[in-house]
Amino acid sequence: MAKSKSRPESNRESVERTENSVLQGGMGKNVSLSMCKTDRDIPQATYSCNRSKRWRYKILIKLTNIIPAHLSPTPYHPLDVHSEAVQAVLARHVESNVAVPMPSKRRSLVVQTSMDAYTPPDSSSGSEEEAGPGNDMPGMEHWMTRPAHLGPAHLGSTSSSSSSTQSGGSGNAGRLADSLAHTHLSHPHLNHSAPPDVTGYSSDSSHSRPHSERHIGTIARNTQKYGNAERMETGDGVPVSSRVSAKIQQLVNTLKMPRRPPLREFFVDDFEELLEGRIQQPDPKQPRPEGAEMLAVSGEALGVVTNWPPSLEAALQRWGTISPKAPCLTSLDTTGKPLYVLTYGKLWSRSIKLAYNILHKLGSKQEPMLRPGDRVALVFPNNDPVAFMVAFYGCLLAEVVPVPIEVPLTRKDAGSQQIGFLLGSCGVTVALTSDACHKGLPKSATGEIPQFRGWPKLLWFVTESKHLSKPPRDWFPHIKDANSDTAYIEYKTCKDGSVLGVTVMRIALLTHCQSLTQSCGYTEAETIVNVLDFKKDVGLWHGILTSVMNMMHVISVPYSLMKVNPLSWIQKVYHFKAKVACVKSRDMHWALVAHREQKDISLSSLRMLLVADGSNPWSISSCDAFLNVFQSKGLRSEVICPCASSPEALTVAIRRLEDSSQPPGRGVLSMQGLSYSVVRVDTEERLSVLTVQDVGTVMPGGRVCVVKPEGVPLLCKTDEIGELCVCSVATGTSYYGLTGMTKNTFEVFPVASGGGLVSEYAFVRTGLLGFVGPGGLVFISGKMDGLIMVSGRRHNADDIVATALAVEPMKFVYRGRIAVFSVTVLRDERIVVVAEQRPDSTEEDSFQWMSRVLQAIDSIHGVGVFCLGLVPANTLPKTPLGGIHLSETKQLYLEGGLHPCNVLMCPHTCVTNLPKPRQKQPEIGPASVMVGNLVSGKRIAMASGRDLGQTDDNDQVTRHSIFLFLSEVLQWRSQTTPDHILYTLLSSRGLVSSSLTCLQLHKRAERVAALLLERGGLQEGDHIALVYPPGIDLIAAFYGCLYAGCVPITVRPPHPQNISTTLPTVKMIVEVSRSACVMTTAVICKLLRSKEAVATVDIRNWPPVLDTDDLPKKKPPALYKPCNPDALAYLDFSVSTTGMLAGVQMSHNAVGAFCRSVKLQCELYPSREVAICLDPYCGLGFVLWCLCSVYSGHQSILIPPVELESNPALWLLAVSQLRVRDTFCSYSVMELCTKGLGLQTEALKARGLDLSRVRACVVVAEERPRMSLTHSFSKLFKDLGLHPRSVSTAFGCRVNLAICLQGTSGPDPTTVYVDMRALRHDRVRLVERGSPHSLPLMESGKILPGVRIIIANPETKGPLGDSHLGEIWVHSAHNGSGYYSGYGEEVLQSDHFTSRLSFGDTSTVWARTGYLGFLRRTELTDASGERHDALYVVGALEEAMELRGMRYHPIDIETSVIRTHKNIMECAVFPWTNLLVVVIELEGSEQEALDLVPMVTKAVLEEHYLIVGVVVVTDIGVIPINSRGEKQRMHLRDGFLQDQLDPIYVAYNM
Repeated sequence: MAKSKSRPESNRESVERTENSVLQGGMGKNVSLSMCKTDRDIPQATYSCNRSKRWRYKILIKLTNIIPAHLSPTPYHPLDVHSEAVQAVLARHVESNVAVPMPSKRRSLVVQTSMDAYTPPDSSSGSEEEAGPGNDMPGMEHWMTRPAHLGPAHLGSTSSSSSSTQSGGSGNAGRLADSLAHTHLSHPHLNHSAPPDVTGYSSDSSHSRPHSERHIGTIARNTQKYGNAERMETGDGVPVSSRVSAKIQQLVNTLKMPRRPPLREFFVDDFEELLEGRIQQPDPKQPRPEGAEMLAVSGEALGVVTNWPPSLEAALQRWGTISPKAPCLTSLDTTGKPLYVLTYGKLWSRSIKLAYNILHKLGSKQEPMLRPGDRVALVFPNNDPVAFMVAFYGCLLAEVVPVPIEVPLTRKDAGSQQIGFLLGSCGVTVALTSDACHKGLPKSATGEIPQFRGWPKLLWFVTESKHLSKPPRDWFPHIKDANSDTAYIEYKTCKDGSVLGVTVMRIALLTHCQSLTQSCGYTEAETIVNVLDFKKDVGLWHGILTSVMNMMHVISVPYSLMKVNPLSWIQKVYHFKAKVACVKSRDMHWALVAHREQKDISLSSLRMLLVADGSNPWSISSCDAFLNVFQSKGLRSEVICPCASSPEALTVAIRRLEDSSQPPGRGVLSMQGLSYSVVRVDTEERLSVLTVQDVGTVMPGGRVCVVKPEGVPLLCKTDEIGELCVCSVATGTSYYGLTGMTKNTFEVFPVASGGGLVSEYAFVRTGLLGFVGPGGLVFISGKMDGLIMVSGRRHNADDIVATALAVEPMKFVYRGRIAVFSVTVLRDERIVVVAEQRPDSTEEDSFQWMSRVLQAIDSIHGVGVFCLGLVPANTLPKTPLGGIHLSETKQLYLEGGLHPCNVLMCPHTCVTNLPKPRQKQPEIGPASVMVGNLVSGKRIAMASGRDLGQTDDNDQVTRHSIFLFLSEVLQWRSQTTPDHILYTLLSSRGLVSSSLTCLQLHKRAERVAALLLERGGLQEGDHIALVYPPGIDLIAAFYGCLYAGCVPITVRPPHPQNISTTLPTVKMIVEVSRSACVMTTAVICKLLRSKEAVATVDIRNWPPVLDTDDLPKKKPPALYKPCNPDALAYLDFSVSTTGMLAGVQMSHNAVGAFCRSVKLQCELYPSREVAICLDPYCGLGFVLWCLCSVYSGHQSILIPPVELESNPALWLLAVSQLRVRDTFCSYSVMELCTKGLGLQTEALKARGLDLSRVRACVVVAEERPRMSLTHSFSKLFKDLGLHPRSVSTAFGCRVNLAICLQGTSGPDPTTVYVDMRALRHDRVRLVERGSPHSLPLMESGKILPGVRIIIANPETKGPLGDSHLGEIWVHSAHNGSGYYSGYGEEVLQSDHFTSRLSFGDTSTVWARTGYLGFLRRTELTDASGERHDALYVVGALEEAMELRGMRYHPIDIETSVIRTHKNIMECAVFPWTNLLVVVIELEGSEQEALDLVPMVTKAVLEEHYLIVGVVVVTDIGVIPINSRGEKQRMHLRDGFLQDQLDPIYVAYNM
């Protein structure tokens, strides 16, 4: 279907050519609608700027859902243009090859959404909108698929989709790898922050990646199934050979397609703008109304006939006494047989009886419950019109006001609460109901009817005659002429779900009946078949009220019968020779579906087929199709009479019988024009049009004008769409009890352009949108309640439903079970479509249907769909008659309670108002003026801790300056204080399992050194891997290495239950560090030689493994004394959050300075006791566990975090019982206590837990302080004595293991609030607490003694001013000496440890932390009397994501996502090919997984202005977390791309 370069053929030529091909039987070939390659980028097909190049089909594809192939349409009734247009639009997408990735779903989800799990839509209640008959109706599927020439080709094959989703997709992945070889996740200048990636090294050919350090993590989480798989790698080491990668490539290709031009209504993400919406800038090319100002159109005069009764009660009295045996109402059972015939005599007598009982038998004689004017609820089922009619007229005769409502089936019916509010506001205390209905209401154990949610307390009164007293002979109701008293209250459900009561006066009731009688030409004794709900709207007005005025006979067809036999109403028309039938278009549609050339059908008696929803634009297809099929059964074209009505204005217009001489009006209107409220007839472009039919002329005695829907009610122009307003006696008068809303709706005075009023009488807003065409014909284009305003354009929900229905719904979704509504996302309305899926449709079929619906809506309406969801059959909230309860559905969507089985999000298509990224603010450069410590007028962001040279009198270690090395300090302590306990190790029960005095530690270290020298044959400077569990053995082994002159490396042992993923990390550290020997315990030694270990790694390539459980008794000949303080003391190996394994060299000098700095900050002395609940393998955790006690002499109480898994209270109980004042922990320990002990605080208090002595509880971390967690912890344990100010954080990184630590003295940590939007542009803007987009940041602790900090630009390396965001650089004696890789690559990363500023103080050597942060001088003073400088850490440069030109920190997005829904337990985000991938852990049923996709997408859009590319829903425990409680996002990314996560659901947002 390539576009020809020759002149475009004319429409006529196109039609003739297509007709010929169809006549020759080649329709399936020539006009192929094959959808096998339909998944093109939706926006690409939508906005072709040049209309002349669009395909100009004159579509001849019949509306196959409705019109059988053998019947040709009459010239009078054209085909359903809308369905043709939809099919043509979809045909245009055939040539596209780009496949949209299909969501991935876990098998269990697919199985659970199989046919067995479903029931068809409830057959017990009818559909108010479009729900059809039961699914067991014979032959329906046969009828739907009868046109043979539109078989599979019409739908198209879905094989291409299945192949793209089932195959590995390595070809796409390979191309993706090529295209991404030079793609980096962060700014190219920021690569300096990454330590050398030594994880790629391996002695064998397999590229094993170290898994995160999880096996002794403090939070019990599921073991991982990924982390050591072979993979292809891109240039940046990212695996791509997976199905996931292929799908992402599809998504990327889709998003590369040119989309619709961005709207001009960009809102600028400006600081001055708070929450006001953006100003709409109208499109200069939008169509504008050009006609003259319209005038009010009047209906014919209401000709008052002499014998018309003065009131409806008078009419009932007349017919009840003159013609008592005349039939009034016939009710039918579910088989279609007459159940009861109510005569006018019976209606009259029973109504009198009921009126008497209402007034005299409720309450006492002195205090009757009801008086004239009181409101009464009428609660009757849809299959009992007789009881309802008696009750309604009984109320009219008693002069009480009936309020008809639906039967509450359960206490939690959809919308039931709002009905209760209406009853309460109306002061209803009595509910009339039938005997059968009363028995069917839900009952409590005592047999009483419970009070429904939101309902007032009601007295239930049964209206059957056998329960009523006979009135005295002298009692007679007072029959008055119609007056301005309230006759009845009709309820109306609004767009937001609220229920209003429209009051109708008695004079309006009578006038409306007269008007309908005149319009419809009703005469006495006519028979009318009513399929509509008789409690409200057209069904009430014609079937209950006007029928009695004219002594007509109503055949009421219940919906329970329609569900079983959709043809029943036509059979009743034939059987009773009915003149009039009141139906909805759905009744016509399902009659068509069930029609089988039955003999007992004729519609020749009908003179009027009243279509109640004929004002709905898509009812036209049902009308046309119904006429085409049933013309052969005697149906005449002029019989079909659509009407327009609303609860407020009653009947607005109706097509008149006398107008049958001229054909009814039809308009083919441009959808583009309609979206701007402009009428434009479009005859050339047939794809994006709406065909509307007239609904006749204005009612007799009424005036109609069209006004602008919003603001002042100005008259519209003749070619402008507006809201219809009616001025007539026959309208509602108010919303009961709501004077403000009443004034806006029922007391409207339209204004002409000159400013004058159109009429001195008030008009009533109808809620209908439309225009008045030539000849006074009224056209309706939609409803105010269905209006969706997207980017300044109006779209009608019913039109979008029609488009979705035209995409062959019958095989995939239920026709009437589609809901369309809008939600506000990012300051604009977004369209959401929800449909009930058939249980027999497959995953791929449903997905193909969804993608076709998106294409059709986008092309025809010019608007993108934000979310399209399919839910299991029969699960959407229902109205009492079975239609979809729209507001409840919307509420479920917003709350995440829809539980869809398929979701397709399209934020890339429809969100076109993202703010433009700002240009980066010019930072301070070398050309800036620098005077003293000022840069560009601001103080340089520089701060320092106390001077380390200030000695303390008690610091005996420092006074003995001969002690340059920690090994010497231990020897000195073993001689001076041999029995002083340095270490105490606690078991999981809180008991002391072992302890070490100074002398014991010294002697054990000597024996370890002897072992190394004797068995290991090691030399000075050899590297030793210490693979020990947290405990005393690790400490002794460490000092043994120092005594032997070796360099220790602490390594976390492999987890016995998870060897396959944890042992490779151990092996890699041993290999990368070039360890000459491995020391460990006998248990781990055995584990390393187990079958599982041998299967994972080759143990034979390892260095010698020494078991230290059996140490030699002898001492080494001499203890090693280093000759150079800058010599290597130990290597600190750890895996960063980005998955990089790096070893930092720590010299003896740095170790001494480090211990001294911590000692000064925390005031550590031999008399102190410190509880440490940290992993002892790297960073500050290792220093506190192994080094500080030896240096300072204090006692360390060691609590292995792994023990908290079996006893979460262990740490806090130990702190309480041992009266510890200072304690250190990790975030994972704090989180475990917060979650595990949250409900046990009272029990802990009873056990004597007291935290009032705690002076400092420090969280050790390498990240931004987690304020929410520390606050939760403080708040939770406040009742146990914990002071909030005692909880603080420490901050360290690779280059310097501890930069900040709150310590025991000094000002409390401060908190500031910064603008999150400014942070994205690398700027700091302080705001007030609670401001929009505010982000709380807590100070990371006081700067340690001997540490200097400066904030520098990471790119220019220039110093920055106070409160400017930049990279934290640190100068300290305990900085690391450099990275260790063992392969001579240290030079590449020397910049990390030896950087210099580009201007200013260029002589000082700094280490670059790789973390963004800022310094701020506070008003507080520190111990020296100086003003306190607070350091705020924002996030790691290597983890920051560059998206849309801005820098995002994952933690901010993750915080927003976790707040979205209570079932999201954890979240991690990472970028992939410029797409944001969000992984969430679901706590709850797998069926709830898909609810989270739209909620997450919306939250990230609104709070961060980012579109989520992929949403992955997983089980709890999938996101890897290291021992410090930090998320390993890059490990997660690798697992996702290698298909190793086993996700519940993966959604690819389009």
